[in-house]
Amino acid sequence: MLYTPLTMRAMRICYEAHHGQCDKSNVPYVFHPYHLAEQMDTEEAVCTALLHDVLEDTELTSADLIRLGMPRAVIEALEALCHNGNVPYLSYVRDLKQNPLARAVKIADIKHNSDLTRLVRITEADRRRAEKYAKALEILEA
Repeated sequence: MLYTPLTMRAMRICYEAHHGQCDKSNVPYVFHPYHLAEQMDTEEAVCTALLHDVLEDTELTSADLIRLGMPRAVIEALEALCHNGNVPYLSYVRDLKQNPLARAVKIADIKHNSDLTRLVRITEADRRRAEKYAKALEILEA
């Protein structure tokens, strides 16, 4: 991971925003965005990875992140990563592919979320979600 004043600010925002949240296996959620950030190679990509679920899963807004010093490119990628439930998932994926930061983070996100070894118990819903993610990866990696 790149350690710059900006990425360290994003790390703190991520940690505070997701504090107390756990994933499906009851592991602190913050390990997921940190895992994605470790795979990124630019400052903006690291920030986007760290904050990729903040707008959807916490009370923080784009305006809050701007006020906290996140650059416009990061905000635009984060907004592209927000899935409006009225838009079919694969259409959402096709749309976000146009933003290089969002695309890179979404690929890492899908790969991590598709790793069923992270789950204590695998359900049929988990298998279906992994299949959906495989289709999304085909779109993003084409």
